[in-house]
Amino acid sequence: MYVSTHHQQSNRDDIFSLMETYPLGAWVCQADGALVANHVPFLLDRARGPFGTLIGHVSRANPIWRNLHGATSVVMFQGPQAYITPNWYPSKQEHGKVVPTWDYAVAHAHGIARPIEDGAWMLDMLSRLTSFHEARQPAPWRVDDAPASYVDKLLRAIVGIEIPIDRLDAKLKASQDEAMQDRHGTVMGLQRSAGEAEKAMGNLVMRAIDAGA
Repeated sequence: MYVSTHHQQSNRDDIFSLMETYPLGAWVCQADGALVANHVPFLLDRARGPFGTLIGHVSRANPIWRNLHGATSVVMFQGPQAYITPNWYPSKQEHGKVVPTWDYAVAHAHGIARPIEDGAWMLDMLSRLTSFHEARQPAPWRVDDAPASYVDKLLRAIVGIEIPIDRLDAKLKASQDEAMQDRHGTVMGLQRSAGEAEKAMGNLVMRAIDAGA
């Protein structure tokens, strides 16, 4: 991924937070001489390895788990994104030398994926994945809320996936290369938008300004 100097994101906690807030990863790897893409909700284990470890699962019917063969994978996590109109820029009125752009935040996790069929590992993975996503529910659902025989049946229908991350690339394109007045205009425009993604992007643009980026 190309990342200009303006848009480098190197803060590991910020990168991890993006991956946890937007956990549906676009997982791309080579299998049988072709690129194969799958979309998997991964759980990030921050404590395992210098860049963390991703864990998740795929359907046993999905052939990808049989065809990994130690090839490197990349999992792409897409954070907030928004179209930026030059109508928000005070510079438009001053000289007109402005054009539209797109702001976004992304993280790419690279590593070698391996399939896991161990039942105890998969049950632990499902419990952790569920606990993470159920945490905001008023009465969190637990895996053991379902009948054990039903859970066992479902476990036989999936295969675990583990990806120790050996490299993290991240990009925060938050109008850092625009004039300061136009950056503030972008924040105001995004925060007036109806969409939650636009508001979230506006917060990132403001954070970049506050951080002096």
